[in-house]
Amino acid sequence: MVARVLVVEDEEGIRAPLAAALRGAGHEVLERVDGAGFEDAVDAFRPDLALIDVQLPGGRDGFDLATALRSRSDCAVLIVTARDAVDDRLRGFAAGADDYVVKPFATVEVLARVGAILRRLGRVPSTVQVGDLVVDEDARLAVRSGTALELTATEFKLLAYLAGHRGRILSKTQLLTQVWGYDEYDPNLVEVHVSALRRKLEQHGPRLIHTARGLGYVVRP
Repeated sequence: MVARVLVVEDEEGIRAPLAAALRGAGHEVLERVDGAGFEDAVDAFRPDLALIDVQLPGGRDGFDLATALRSRSDCAVLIVTARDAVDDRLRGFAAGADDYVVKPFATVEVLARVGAILRRLGRVPSTVQVGDLVVDEDARLAVRSGTALELTATEFKLLAYLAGHRGRILSKTQLLTQVWGYDEYDPNLVEVHVSALRRKLEQHGPRLIHTARGLGYVVRP
């Protein structure tokens, strides 16, 4: 489910954690602080999605970059900006944006929008299979051994993230950040939801969510 994501954002306090969260979600990320060398970066990196701030230093704004990107790539575009006027939104969509997020935003919301765009455009699959478990994010459906599981919204989101990173150990902090949207909270929150998921999954087969003691959790058959 790895995608290449280009992040163009001049504010370090926004760019760095956003890039880190995208990498934590399994994506390959290239960071830029302005539009200098933008076309060369696009040609070399070949992004599946570009996340572009509007107000950038150096004389080229995000609308200009989105327009330039559209002229040379079928890359998806997500505009991120503090400018929320209707005219700004319309200008963003006219420049080729697939979606538009207004600052301040929750990182987990941006990750969800990135995932939705990539799945909609076929850049990453919406369906993941681990053994006899199939998770379809678009349909919001999890099926094990032919039986649809009755999951809460949070349980489904947690399972989809774990399954999407099957074979990879994920820490409680990673899960808190990616599923709940923050990284400073009681880790027992993760334990409670993992336990609930295990009970529902193991009604239809052997254990899929394994504990890597002292490290986190991993999904594997």
